[in-house]
Amino acid sequence: MTHREAAVPPSRQPLYTAEQRKRRDESGWTLVQGLLAPLQFLVFLASLGLVLRFLLTGQGLFAASMSVVVKTCVLYLIMVTGAIWEKVVFGRYLFAPAFFWEDVFSMLVMTLHTAYVVALFTDALTPHQGMLLALAAYASYVVNAGQFVWKLRLARLDMARADALPQGSAA
Repeated sequence: MTHREAAVPPSRQPLYTAEQRKRRDESGWTLVQGLLAPLQFLVFLASLGLVLRFLLTGQGLFAASMSVVVKTCVLYLIMVTGAIWEKVVFGRYLFAPAFFWEDVFSMLVMTLHTAYVVALFTDALTPHQGMLLALAAYASYVVNAGQFVWKLRLARLDMARADALPQGSAA
């Protein structure tokens, strides 16, 4: 093996088959996900600011708490619609091979957000402990969002590669 061959990463399977790509492109759920993802990120940023404000100053507990509840609701909305999207594109609601690890990590994100809401409404944690749990939920969300952004990047690279192939060539 030459030095040049060692520098070329091994090829990977495309994220979508041609049929899956077609279903993805034709599905209205793709647009829904494309709209909800930035909305969720904006809600996250606003809530993060409120949570940090409370942790740093002790002020704004109600606003911070409600912002985490709103973030959790938006998360559930994007998870349910994402599962429908996955069913349309891959034929299963969750854990399709192309998004298996993203879905696994999404379960952690959902668990931490849900734990916050349960703790809030049962007074299981002090306000400070609850906000620390919210931060843990948000840290997991950031990792999970990064996973999905990476997959979006891979899908775009796959599309560019497929578009570069001569007509009639198989990918």
